[in-house]
Amino acid sequence: MIEMFQPDFMQRAFLAAVLVGVTAPSIGIYLVQRRQALMGDGIGHVALTGVGLGFLFQANPMWTAVLVCVLGAVVMELVRARGNQRGDIALAMLFYGGMAGGKLLVSMSSQSGAGSLESYLWGSILFVSPGDLVVIGLLAAVVIAVTVGLRRQLFAVCQDEEFARVTGLPVRVLNLLLAVMAAVTVTVAMRVVGLLLVSALMVVPVAAAQQLTRSFAATQATAIGVGVVTALLGVGTSYQVDLPSGPTIVFLAILTFALFSAIAAPLARRRHRASTEHGPAVCDVVLPGPAHASTATATATATATAEDSSGGPGTAGGPAAVLEGTEPVRAPAGATIDAPLSGESLSSRGLAQ
Repeated sequence: MIEMFQPDFMQRAFLAAVLVGVTAPSIGIYLVQRRQALMGDGIGHVALTGVGLGFLFQANPMWTAVLVCVLGAVVMELVRARGNQRGDIALAMLFYGGMAGGKLLVSMSSQSGAGSLESYLWGSILFVSPGDLVVIGLLAAVVIAVTVGLRRQLFAVCQDEEFARVTGLPVRVLNLLLAVMAAVTVTVAMRVVGLLLVSALMVVPVAAAQQLTRSFAATQATAIGVGVVTALLGVGTSYQVDLPSGPTIVFLAILTFALFSAIAAPLARRRHRASTEHGPAVCDVVLPGPAHASTATATATATATAEDSSGGPGTAGGPAAVLEGTEPVRAPAGATIDAPLSGESLSSRGLAQ
């Protein structure tokens, strides 16, 4: 086991696996949230053209892949934002054109060969060079800084674009930034996982984490943990058994999803029993009322209640009005009642934390 960590290429492979395991779920959780789980797969198709350009001009394929992926991701986001009925056709042509162009460029280059192309399609721990590791580290740092630093803003955009726009967030800029970060993540992961499987490492750890967690922050942390563990185990297993690293990592991630799904069912039943025993969450509401009245009406209002000179409740526009769609609750003046909290507001606040 210790011998596995001695070769330099294995040390680089394990370090790259950690970076990929952190980066892919960090951006994948936003794609899953906005139901774009297969976006990484499409960008991976486009990235093949960037790899081909790197081979053709004898440059580092990772840098050329970054440029092509970013351009493709921006085009994909603009097509999605327009909501054109033929947008899916345009995206299909972009994806398939990226694959065809990449294969043609690789064939035209002096570095063409089945082995070199296979390492980018399926990933290979043998081809992570020191230069590649530097590029992976730099790009991973950018992705992590954006996804963690702008977590609340990106979550708001992915959850409800119209609401985010009303609150003043730059929705279009954030959408483009998210697409660019997804493109960068594809480039980060292609050496370890491969272009054809990079989307799986962005989605499967998030799907596995969702089986056990109930908030956005917990899901993100758990997904990153699953990504790192499966990436490390996949690299180690691929070295021991002589298997390609990408398929091994993805297969372990799917096994983790199956395990978490099996655990989730009894855990959900336990949570349901606990909520049934304790009842719904409540908050205390103090009922206002005049000193001479024995009863008062509990009302919901968005304005502050002000006491008048005679001691009765009132507002600038008259007595507090009952919220439309509700019925007044009769209780002694000044009494305290339990009002159920909105489950929707609880879940929304919990996810954003």
